[in-house]
Amino acid sequence: MLIAILIVVLLVVAVGMFVVTGINKLRQQRVSVDEALAGIDVQLTRRAELVPNLVETVKGYASHEKGVFEAVTAARAAAQSAGSVDQKAAADGQMRQALANLFAVAEAYPDLKASTNFQQLQTELARTEDQLAFARQYYNDACATLNRTMVTIPWSLLVGVAGVEKGVFYEAPEANQAPPKVEF
Repeated sequence: MLIAILIVVLLVVAVGMFVVTGINKLRQQRVSVDEALAGIDVQLTRRAELVPNLVETVKGYASHEKGVFEAVTAARAAAQSAGSVDQKAAADGQMRQALANLFAVAEAYPDLKASTNFQQLQTELARTEDQLAFARQYYNDACATLNRTMVTIPWSLLVGVAGVEKGVFYEAPEANQAPPKVEF
């Protein structure tokens, strides 16, 4: 009888440890997804902070390109107000297109392209774009890990108890494939 009680106690402890471990694993992976999304936010904010300096630099050379500057400003506002992953992705695409148009304007001004300030801003923006691409990939990897765990037995049995939701992949919309038009 004592052996039977001991076996039952050990089984209860083992199941309890499994449940705690599983819940912790799922929640830790969800935290990783949230941290990765915050990394995307950091890079989007960094880019949004660089953009006004870039616009001001270009404005001095291309004051009549008001529409391009307004599009960049609107894209920056959309990026700053985006809440969900889908909104962030849409704002990201809008910003990429606006920046492509801005750089198309800059191509028309050789003095601007030779400006040290413009070159530094362009280099910094390119570095930020690389970091943003890495942050997107890291976020999607974290989502994939969480989602795989959530559908894999035995962890799938604990999803409801853990209160964890699947990660939503970051799908950046493709920028307009047509090259930007600059007319004078």
